[in-house]
Amino acid sequence: MKYMKYVITHFSSKQAFNANELKIFLKNRGVSNSYYKIVIQNLLKSGRIFKITRGSYTFHEEAQYVGYAFKPFYYGLEDALSLRGIWEQETNPVVITPRKVRNGIRQFEGRNYLIRRIERAMFFGFTYIRYGDFYIPVSDIEKIFIDLLYFNVRVPADVFMALKRAIDDAKLKDYTDRCPVYLKNRLAHFIDTEFNVV
Repeated sequence: MKYMKYVITHFSSKQAFNANELKIFLKNRGVSNSYYKIVIQNLLKSGRIFKITRGSYTFHEEAQYVGYAFKPFYYGLEDALSLRGIWEQETNPVVITPRKVRNGIRQFEGRNYLIRRIERAMFFGFTYIRYGDFYIPVSDIEKIFIDLLYFNVRVPADVFMALKRAIDDAKLKDYTDRCPVYLKNRLAHFIDTEFNVV
């Protein structure tokens, strides 16, 4: 396994990688097209890498990096509330992506994570925060609020109150203006009838 050292050094510095990236990496070093399959099999067998989903792998046994198998993406909803310190309860990763992937609960090394598809027009409102050795994309406070309505997700009243207190009104207006008309109307109705009285 002449190239294994180079593979480990290069790809262990990433949150995740896919089989095609490995194939190109090896091809650029003059290796045959099929060799990447042997490398993946050996790394899986030795426990050096972990499978996230078909064709996507990571050197890190950390569920919070699974989103990198679904790029572009950000972590949102309850997960973002936890990552941003609004909710103290530990949550499973919630990956939000505009890609055409199957919604629902999946597993990584015995831990659940959730995939949620979002309209391409709604793919905005996140920044990168430090998590472990990497920076990960996490929805802003204001986008968490919008996404809760978009996905019809309820959170406990005390968590909602903490979220409400942290919202920047000007930023929320800016984000709301970027939403499709049907969601703008829903947000306006919610803010008028519930948000201001909770």
